[in-house]
Amino acid sequence: MIYRSLGRTELKVSEIGYGAWGIGKSSWVGAKDDESIRALHTAIDYGLNFIDTALVYGDGHSEALVGQVVKERSETIYIASKIPPKNMKWPAPSGIPVEEAFSAEHIIASTERSLKNLGLETIDLQQFHVWSDEWVNQGDWLLAIEKLKQQGKIRYFGVSINDHQPDNAIKLVESGLVDSVQVIYNIFDQSPEDHLFPICERHNVGVIVRVPLDEGGLTGRITVDTAFEEGDFRNRYFKGDRKQEVADRIEKIAADLDISNDQMAETSLRFILSHPAVSTVIPGMRSLRNVERNCQISDGQGLSKEQLEKLKSHRWVRNYYLA
Repeated sequence: MIYRSLGRTELKVSEIGYGAWGIGKSSWVGAKDDESIRALHTAIDYGLNFIDTALVYGDGHSEALVGQVVKERSETIYIASKIPPKNMKWPAPSGIPVEEAFSAEHIIASTERSLKNLGLETIDLQQFHVWSDEWVNQGDWLLAIEKLKQQGKIRYFGVSINDHQPDNAIKLVESGLVDSVQVIYNIFDQSPEDHLFPICERHNVGVIVRVPLDEGGLTGRITVDTAFEEGDFRNRYFKGDRKQEVADRIEKIAADLDISNDQMAETSLRFILSHPAVSTVIPGMRSLRNVERNCQISDGQGLSKEQLEKLKSHRWVRNYYLA
């Protein structure tokens, strides 16, 4: 496993991290706790040391599983969690005051709940689960973050940027108030390269990449006949003609790079790790098979310049999270 600096923090994180949304069993159907725990342990066995969870993932269930595993290990494991907006609105709407989403009282109370769920005294990276750059100079959120740092309850602060809105944290990065940003970045949505990544590099802010496989779209396994279990959010994400749209795009990428569909997930992760601004990528890994495949990608073997150049033409920014 290769390790990278999380921006200006003291954390050296595994470039393959663990996205723990799926094990919370709130939106992804089919997760089993015993398998999730085995997957976490196996990932750590491979050298993974960065786990990203959130208070709302199964109403604390994901945090509880993560905490259980961390307490059973002797290795140093860095935990990142996220505070949900008080108004529970994703993404953050424009034009609302920050107090509706992140008041100091809400930030502190949510952090206390996460610490209890995790069974830990400190969260290495506490993040806001949404963000709007309108909030940079508003409210008392920064006082709460500083208080939590002083109390030793959190070490660093970051934000998870609204879906497909990478430019909506540029002011925050430039302000110097944030240690990391979490953003959607993959072969389809390459837009963070335009403005966000250069500014993060300039200000030495860590970059955590989420949705690296487009919720499964970039695994090469989505076809028009793919079916998800009832209650799985991917039924909405890939509704209508979207599965066919994705499958057609994957076919073109595979042909352009002369690879098989089975190589798409590996290629997608290598594409992300090829960018120097990226600190870590956090695919969801509920199965041992995916843990093994993804962790083995951290071998220093990046894509060629020719492959990266070809992938530029496959940029496809759209928002399947919208109804």
